[in-house]
Amino acid sequence: MENKNNKVGVLLANLGTPEAPTAQAVKAFLSEFLHDQRVVDMTRWLWCPLLHGIILPVRSPKVAKLYQTVWMEEGSPLMVYSKRQKAALERETGLPVELGMTYGNPSILTAVEALKARGCNKILVLPLYPQYSRTTTAAVFDKIAKSLKQTPELPEFRFVNHYYSEDSYIEALAQSVESHWAEHGKPDMLLCSYHGIPKRYADNGDPYQTHCLGTTEKLVVRLSSDVPLKTTFQSRFGREEWLQPYTDKTLERLPIEGVKRLDVITPAFSADCLETLEEISEQCHESFMEAGGESFRYIPCLNDSPAHIDMMKLLVERNTKGW
Repeated sequence: MENKNNKVGVLLANLGTPEAPTAQAVKAFLSEFLHDQRVVDMTRWLWCPLLHGIILPVRSPKVAKLYQTVWMEEGSPLMVYSKRQKAALERETGLPVELGMTYGNPSILTAVEALKARGCNKILVLPLYPQYSRTTTAAVFDKIAKSLKQTPELPEFRFVNHYYSEDSYIEALAQSVESHWAEHGKPDMLLCSYHGIPKRYADNGDPYQTHCLGTTEKLVVRLSSDVPLKTTFQSRFGREEWLQPYTDKTLERLPIEGVKRLDVITPAFSADCLETLEEISEQCHESFMEAGGESFRYIPCLNDSPAHIDMMKLLVERNTKGW
């Protein structure tokens, strides 16, 4: 008898976002996110009292106010762009595509169940993190395993580990930069700001830093421009050392070194979110101008641009071949 559930589906995975720009919603999201030992590996009896007693009560209202500055009419920017990516990829590939977030909703389990309900027993998991990290890509893998622990029959899975050096990804980044330069002119420097991780994670084998540097190197070759590119790391949290150079400290120094016109791109983010729209486009903009800069321009994430969707389509086609 023919199995009606014999179809390939795609699970697009990203980090997640609060459901509303309120202290309560942000607290719920941050609690789930910061409980993950992939993200914070401190001993639980030390970390949990600190998290619940100090960090969540203090940070949640502050972060909620920041979300309010970037919230879109349709919702959180990350969710809005992720839904657009899902719809575009499904349209371009003709395959069932569902969106699942590591933290918050729609959950990974919800996405898997939706694909199964659409007849899919083979699922390609595409985490939208170009550069692999234990804190992001591996956390998706963990969540899938945990979510399906009680499921009697598992679908077949294939998992995209990273795509930081894919020609189609570099091409999409380069096109976004070149389009920006064609409209606004070239800067003195293009800063590639990646989300940071604790340096200790990289020292213990996380390849994220190597992947980030690899992305910048390939972008330098593809752009073939006289504009210098520099790699920095943003969004550090806590007191321990994170990957350097730090974005914020670099921005304070660049005008003194003669860089007055700066463009910033965030290649580790597949969709605009709080860390790009508020931290980079607002906070970092202000820091650079106060340090003596003359022009600061943020180049948006790839979001649902045609080149980005084409890249995803190529990844899907290659990783589902022969299935």
